[in-house]
Amino acid sequence: MRRHPPSGPRKGNGPSPAGRTAPGRRHQVIEIKPLSGRRMLAVYLLLASALGGLALRLAWLQVIDGQRLQARARAIQTHAVSPLGLRRTIVDRMGQLVALDEERFTLWAHPRYFNLPGDDPQAIRRSEDVVARLAVVLARPRQELLKLIGNRQTGVKLATGLDPDTAQRVRELGISGLDLEGYPQRIYPQGQLFSNVVGFLNLERVAQAGLEQSRNRDLLRQETTFTMRRGADGTPLPDGIQAGSLYGDDLRLQLTLDARLQQVAQQALVRQVKQWNAKRGAALVMDARTGEMLALASTPSYDPNRFWRYNPGLFREWSVQDLYEPGSTFKPINLAMALQEKAIDPKGTVHDVGQLSIGGWPIFNNDHSAHGVIDFPTVLQVSSNVGMVQAMSRVKHDHFWKWLHTIGIDDVPDTDLPGAVAGQLKSKAEFVGSPIEPATAAFGQGFSLTPLKLLQLHAMLANGGKLVSPHITRGLRSGDALASRGDVRGIQLLDPKITRIVINWMESVVQKGSGKALQIPGYRLGGKTGTAQKALNGVYIPGARICSFVAVLPIEDPRYVVLVVVDEPQGGNAYGSTVAIPVAKQIVEALLVIEKIPPSLPLAAKVSKSRG
Repeated sequence: MRRHPPSGPRKGNGPSPAGRTAPGRRHQVIEIKPLSGRRMLAVYLLLASALGGLALRLAWLQVIDGQRLQARARAIQTHAVSPLGLRRTIVDRMGQLVALDEERFTLWAHPRYFNLPGDDPQAIRRSEDVVARLAVVLARPRQELLKLIGNRQTGVKLATGLDPDTAQRVRELGISGLDLEGYPQRIYPQGQLFSNVVGFLNLERVAQAGLEQSRNRDLLRQETTFTMRRGADGTPLPDGIQAGSLYGDDLRLQLTLDARLQQVAQQALVRQVKQWNAKRGAALVMDARTGEMLALASTPSYDPNRFWRYNPGLFREWSVQDLYEPGSTFKPINLAMALQEKAIDPKGTVHDVGQLSIGGWPIFNNDHSAHGVIDFPTVLQVSSNVGMVQAMSRVKHDHFWKWLHTIGIDDVPDTDLPGAVAGQLKSKAEFVGSPIEPATAAFGQGFSLTPLKLLQLHAMLANGGKLVSPHITRGLRSGDALASRGDVRGIQLLDPKITRIVINWMESVVQKGSGKALQIPGYRLGGKTGTAQKALNGVYIPGARICSFVAVLPIEDPRYVVLVVVDEPQGGNAYGSTVAIPVAKQIVEALLVIEKIPPSLPLAAKVSKSRG
C-alpha cells in the first residue's frame, strides 16, 4: 500500500496546486449568458418613456404654465415699497422752520419672543424681566406696562410717538420681542405763532386747515410706489429698481411772513385783548408795493401740535373769512374816490353841523359835537361823519356804487390766503334808490368786508393807486435757498397824485388828530382810527363795537401798511385810539428795526436844527 505524505503548510512561493484555493478565500464562477431581445426592448422603452415624460413636463412648465409660474416667482422675488406720504417743509421768509416732518416710532411687544442679551436663544423671558429694563427707557411705571401686556402673546402696542433718541435707546437694550415701527409726524416748531395761517394735519395725516389744506398738493413730496427685486437672502438687487424710483425732492414752501414780526404782533395783540376783555383781535402787516404779508396774527389761537385740545372754531382765520363794517378806517378810501371823480377839491371844505337827517334817519358824529367849517384833513383828524356825508354827497350815487364795486368790495380777493371770502355790498338799485345807503357808506357802514380786504385797499393808497394781491407764500424753493420777491402785478385804479394827497391827510391824523398815540420821534407816520358799530344779520348789536386802526409808513415813501382790529372790547373808553393804536405802535416800532427803515429826513433835519 502506498502512503501519501502528510498534509501541512506548503513552503515556498510557488503556485498552489491546481484545483485548490488558499484558506479563507472562495471564488464564484458566474456563467455569462446573452440577454434576450425582449428584455432589452423593455429597458429601452422604459427609459424612453421617462425622458419623454420629462420633456413633456418641461414643455408644459415653460410653454403652457410659464406665465403663471413667472408671476408667482416675481411675487416672491419682488417687494413693493409704498410712499410714506412725506410732506414738504414750510419756512418763513428768513428760513425759520414753521412746519416739518419728523420720524416717530410705535413700540410693539411680542411676549412669546422675549429674550434678553446673553440668554439661551431658545429661552423665553418673563414679561416682568423685560418691563424692568424697558420702563426706565420709556420713563413709565412698570405696572402700567405690565397691564398693557396682560396675558397677550403678541401684537401689544406699548407706546407711540417715540422720538428718535428714545427709539435708539430701546434698540440698545437688545431685547428680542420688541419691534419699532417708524412713521412720519408733522411738527410745528413755532407752536401757536403761525397756526392761524398754516393749519395742521390730524392724527391720520389729513390736512384740516390753513395752508396745509389749501396747498395740500404742493406740500406732498414727490413719492412713487416702486418695486425692487431681492435675492434669496433678501438683499436688494439693483436691476429691480426702476429709474427715478428713489428720487426725493427737497423743496420747501417759503412764506412771506416774518416770525420776528409775527411774534411781536401776537404778543401785543394778546395783551390788549386780555386788557380790554375783547372777544378777539387781529393784526396784519403788508408790503404795499409787492402785496407780501409780513405778519398775520390773531387771537385767540391754538397749538397745532395739540389741536385736539381746542375748539374747532379756532381753526379758521377770521380776519380773512369774517365780515365787518370798517367804519372810519374806510374814510380815506372814500375821499380818494371823491378826488378821483373830481367831486371835491383838495383844498375844499365842508360845514360840520354835528347832525344830519337823511331819509328820516339821523346821522351824527361819534362825539356828538359840531366842528363847523373844516377842511378834509380835519375831517379825518376829528373823524367827522357829518363831514364825510357832505363830501360824498357830491359824488353821484351810481358812481359811488360803481367805485365800491370796482375796488372789489363784493369780490373774493385775489389771494393765496385760504378761505378768503367776498364782502357784502347792496345792489346798485338798492344803493342808488335809498338816500341813506350812500350816506352811511360815506363813513364806512352799510357794507361789509374782511380786515384783509381793508388792508389791501389801504395798500392801494400807499403804493400810488395800484391794487395788488395780498399773499403769504413766495413759492417752492430747493433746500435752504430763499426766494426773492416775485414780479408785482396790479391794477392801476387811482391817480398817484390823488393817493399822495390822501396819504398826507392821513399823516395829519397822527400829527394833530386821533392818531397822536402812534407818534415815533424822527419818523413820519400816517393813520386812521375806526370805532364802528357791530351788526349781526343786518341788525346792530347794542353796545358792541369793533375798534381798529390802520397805519401807513413811512409817509415820504409809503411802503408798509399795518392794520389792527379788536372785536368787542369792553368799557366805555373803548375806541380805536385807545384799544388798537397801542398794538399798532408796537408793531410799527418792531417793523422799523426789522426792515432797517431810516428816520424820515425832513424831521431829522428839523430836530438837528432845533438842537443847534
